[in-house]
Amino acid sequence: MLFILVFGAFYISLNYFQGIPVLNYHQINDQDHNSLTLSSSEFEAQMKYLAKEGYTSITPDELADYLQYNKEVPAKSILITFDDGYKDNYINAYPILQKYHLSATIFLISDFVNTYDRYLTWDEIHEMEQGGINFEGHTMSHLVLTQAVSDAELQDQLEKSKQALEWRLGKKIQYLAYPCGFYNQHVIDFTKAAGYRAAFTINLGRDTTSSTLYSLNRIPVFGGGTHTFMHFWLRLKFTQIFDSLQNLKAFLLKTGKPSLAQLIYIP
Repeated sequence: MLFILVFGAFYISLNYFQGIPVLNYHQINDQDHNSLTLSSSEFEAQMKYLAKEGYTSITPDELADYLQYNKEVPAKSILITFDDGYKDNYINAYPILQKYHLSATIFLISDFVNTYDRYLTWDEIHEMEQGGINFEGHTMSHLVLTQAVSDAELQDQLEKSKQALEWRLGKKIQYLAYPCGFYNQHVIDFTKAAGYRAAFTINLGRDTTSSTLYSLNRIPVFGGGTHTFMHFWLRLKFTQIFDSLQNLKAFLLKTGKPSLAQLIYIP
């Protein structure tokens, strides 16, 4: 019995507590109480926790080098990401990240920069770059890539946004976040052809050396007024367990067992 318990604990630690967590945020403000928004105070509580617990924020390059070449990363590495490039990332999130000496990566919708009031300007982006924030691609107009009406449209969304960002930022854009997290093999093929090194989904999970570079997992951290620090802590600490439970819940719903599915808690 003791052997079984020890082996079980070893198996769980090997399979459920390994890999690098990639946090996924969108808006950080106290006005928009929607599913993509986290309050400034809640975001600060989370960043304070990461700093206190000794997490080291890394870049997509460091993550990809670890996954692809098994290059060493700090013991408690974490990649912090934001999708879309909202102005509140500059107003609210950026000062908090600086306060706790954490870096982050923001995936930009290239056509929205300097165009809409809710989104970042190039001046803000350049200032954040100087402060250690990295910027990568999120297509031209946030088109769900699996819904592109033609291969030409799919190619434009991937290539033209990449070219625009490279021209504005003066660096190579190598990473993509799929809009709304949707992708398929056809999208992956075009993403590779456009010159991206890797791409991120919103699939719940950590990334390990067995992960596929063009379908990298993240840990979505949003939920409007229902989100609490405990939700964040549970998702961060037990990511793989809740990923398995989420898959089980989806299976139960698919097989016509909604009452059983409702019993499964996903933070």
